Amino acid sequence: MLDNKGYFYIIDAFLAVILLLIVFLVVNSAISIPSPDYSYDSKDIRTAQDIMELLSGKVNFTDKTFIGDISGILKDNENSKDSIREVSKICKDKFSDFNLKNYQFTENNLLKGKILASSGDCSKANKVSVATRNYGDYSYTLSVW
Repeated sequence: MLDNKGYFYIIDAFLAVILLLIVFLVVNSAISIPSPDYSYDSKDIRTAQDIMELLSGKVNFTDKTFIGDISGILKDNENSKDSIREVSKICKDKFSDFNLKNYQFTENNLLKGKILASSGDCSKANKVSVATRNYGDYSYTLSVW
């Protein structure tokens, strides 16, 4: 038979476990309370960076990137007017896939600031997001507003 001390130890241990469970639940709920979302303010600022990352990133674990493809077209055709037109068409199609309404995509180095694709009027923009990526001798700048 158990004496009275045994009952007290069991009740004491049971209360300690309940107390630890309550503390765990309080801490867990405090951690999972959503914090204010400040990213909505800077969403538009990062648009150009995000798109340039997509254009310069490798897809499907191949060595080909969009920036690499258009650079190859320009280089293989020695920056001819036909290759610039072809790249412009490819760029416009790509940016329409991203649902961009106002943008300007230029090559700054070998083509000396030639606009490869654009849409919208930059002079009316109040916030412009800009990103630049290099591929070989080519330097591309994307402006989004």
